[in-house]
Amino acid sequence: MIEIKNLTKVYKLTKKQMAEQKTKKNMKKAVDNISLSAKKNEIYGLLGPNGAGKTTILRCVATLLKPTAGEIAVCGYDTVKEPEKVRESIAFLTNEIKLDPQFSPKYMFNFFGRLHGMDDKTIDKRRELLFGYFGIHDFQDKKIDELSTGMKQKASIAVSLVHDPEVVVFDEPTNGLDIVTARSVTDYLKFLKAEGKLIIVSTHIMSEAEKLCDRIGIIINGRKVMDGTLSEILQSTKSKDLEDAFFELYKECSSEEASYERGKGNN
Repeated sequence: MIEIKNLTKVYKLTKKQMAEQKTKKNMKKAVDNISLSAKKNEIYGLLGPNGAGKTTILRCVATLLKPTAGEIAVCGYDTVKEPEKVRESIAFLTNEIKLDPQFSPKYMFNFFGRLHGMDDKTIDKRRELLFGYFGIHDFQDKKIDELSTGMKQKASIAVSLVHDPEVVVFDEPTNGLDIVTARSVTDYLKFLKAEGKLIIVSTHIMSEAEKLCDRIGIIINGRKVMDGTLSEILQSTKSKDLEDAFFELYKECSSEEASYERGKGNN
């Protein structure tokens, strides 16, 4: 289970970043007091536009970032106090983390298996299973740099799952993939759910969230504006599909922020 309580993450901006974002403030609140929970046998989706804070949330869950405030527990382990235990329990994948291009998928799979303390027999069994599913066997000895974008992504997913973790944390796992590769990835996430795993993914693709996720947390400007099942979100926003629901919430947030800024200007 993942339990996030009042998570806040604040970044200090460089002068260059301040200029790029056209702000005089040297601090940015990327995540603002977010609480949510996800459990076994569930795919929980973080849905929001680029820059909404989805990746920051997942990086905090994966122990790559420390919260400025709030707490996160993964399988009962605190991400700040027990980060090693958290890392043993999770797979984390993001497009920004790449496998070394000079090595082969087989080498990287074995390498990370040993890092997780697995014996060679167990590693071989997991490799047969995962490489078989993702069609990597014919490419397992090629340099990763020589693989197609889709095959690189599938190799990265296989390597991240080498230790058969209880929790899978994927940041936009189908971003940039062709439709066939993307379908194989989402199908495997459903398979992991059926095995009793907890999967938490971020996405900005509405149709993907609708088809894949059991529950969805909508993140806008670092805040969770709603979460629930698809039917609950549609009912609450009186919308016919997730895209309409999202834009209803987005308009509400924009209106609230505009009112807040006008209020500050009058003080």
